[in-house]
Amino acid sequence: MRAVATSGLACAAVLAAALPSAAAPGTPAPTGTATVSAPVPRAATVLFEEGFENAPGAPRLLTSYTGAPPLAETYTADPAWLTSCNGWLVSAADPATAPVGSGCGTSWPSQQAMASALAEWAGGDPADNHAVTAYTAGNPGAGKTQLETVQPVPVAATGRFLTFSVDVAAVNCFATHPLLEFSLLDGQQVVPAFTDPIDACTDAGTVTGNGTHVGTYAGDDAVLFSGPSAGVRMVNAQGSGIGNDGAIDNLRILDATPRLHTAFDPDPVGVGDSTTLTFTVTNTTEKAAKRGWSFTEQLPSGLVADPGSATTDCPSGTVAVAPDGHGLTSGGDLTAGQESCTITIRVTSARSGTYTLCAAATVARHGIDPPGCTSVTFVALLMDAHAQAVTTAPAAPLAPADVTCTEDPATDGAQLGNTHVGSSTGSFTSATTRAAGTAGTGGARTATSTATVNGLHLLGGLVSAGTATATATATAPTALGTITVTGATTLTGARVGNTTLAAHPAPNTVITLPQLGTVTLNEQRVYGNGRGIVVNALHVRLSDGTDIVVGGARTSLTRTPGPCPSP
Repeated sequence: MRAVATSGLACAAVLAAALPSAAAPGTPAPTGTATVSAPVPRAATVLFEEGFENAPGAPRLLTSYTGAPPLAETYTADPAWLTSCNGWLVSAADPATAPVGSGCGTSWPSQQAMASALAEWAGGDPADNHAVTAYTAGNPGAGKTQLETVQPVPVAATGRFLTFSVDVAAVNCFATHPLLEFSLLDGQQVVPAFTDPIDACTDAGTVTGNGTHVGTYAGDDAVLFSGPSAGVRMVNAQGSGIGNDGAIDNLRILDATPRLHTAFDPDPVGVGDSTTLTFTVTNTTEKAAKRGWSFTEQLPSGLVADPGSATTDCPSGTVAVAPDGHGLTSGGDLTAGQESCTITIRVTSARSGTYTLCAAATVARHGIDPPGCTSVTFVALLMDAHAQAVTTAPAAPLAPADVTCTEDPATDGAQLGNTHVGSSTGSFTSATTRAAGTAGTGGARTATSTATVNGLHLLGGLVSAGTATATATATAPTALGTITVTGATTLTGARVGNTTLAAHPAPNTVITLPQLGTVTLNEQRVYGNGRGIVVNALHVRLSDGTDIVVGGARTSLTRTPGPCPSP
């Protein structure tokens, strides 16, 4: 691994009709899948930038330069890098002759050319750009400080990954090369932010027409910072003065803290099933190594993680799930050049609802930025089932049984003995109704309603039946499965006038009562976009407005959050 050369580092923080048959499919389920896009690395945030442009007037040594307010940064260097044509702030706008006593002699135009080349590389004005140059005329010795900040650069928060970037030019690459080693200063601690020195001669972003090698370089080994301020030290590992000629510009301290991203897949998911929660740790664009980040995530109430499902592909990665399954802690590294790594765990919920993770759910973190919001919806089936023995509008139904729009299993039922229908319409000897919502394996649900009327005698015996039973059923194999509705009518000893009725009449069979009205057998009607069905064993409609339903049943299934449909 080595310092990273870039092509320019970003610096900004950045059925109503009758059924032909007794069964109909309901609406298809949602797909239950989600596309989890890979998070894109963002640019590191610039905490400090020095372009060496707060230097109007004559050329000067680095140690005589003061940066722009409010920080007004100053710099120091080992004496060897402040003599023999080293340590000068140079611009093409300066006089063409070297300052007296600089030791630069005829090399001065080459130094001005490096300042111009750095400006062209960075998109600046080559005519007046300033750069810190070193046209080494003597042997400075290896491992000496060529530049070091004096004023501490404030760091707003602890637990941040910091690194640097710098624009570098080098000439005379046929001889020895400048070898620049950058470290960050954390109080008295000096922490290298690179693996291999920057060598613009061998790793240039471009080479100009006059042979100047230029590039932008970022540290490939970010430092997990604990202090309130930072500094930069640049050491030249090249000790020879034969060659070793170069310049730097646009020195930056970068907050290169990676970011956490969360996503659920699939979404939506059925209650009791599981979805994968993926945590992605995404590097910043310079892709420096980031070692030792960690975070703790608290899951919302009702969302439970499976400890045995936790995995990570992060280098040196760890993941531990809380015993109650309501949170996890993870840590690890990003290696130099690595864009991202992931932590995954399966989560589930026993109740329907939408669960959201936002930044506040990351209750502890070190060396990582919090995620944005992401959500997953757990879907359950709401069961709705109703049955009535006899309904004569506008009177209330007889022997109603109701299970009303619930995701929890439930049953209801009613019975009646010998009962008159209206004042003179007819009677029946007994009736039984039942409504139920039942749970199968996983998210499977069934809503069923049944109404049975015995000893029916209507309209002076014009309509009669030993028994008349209507059954309506709605079922789905999973919360996200296709909802199917079915209906059936069973008659025994049934007659309309002189006509004996079949035990299982076809749906919506209509018999006309001359000058009186009609009787519909096994009346069926799908509603709620295929999610519900109404079944009436017998439906009598008379021309005088009399309306009698014998054996009425209806059921539906609908996915949370509802509402349950009405017929």
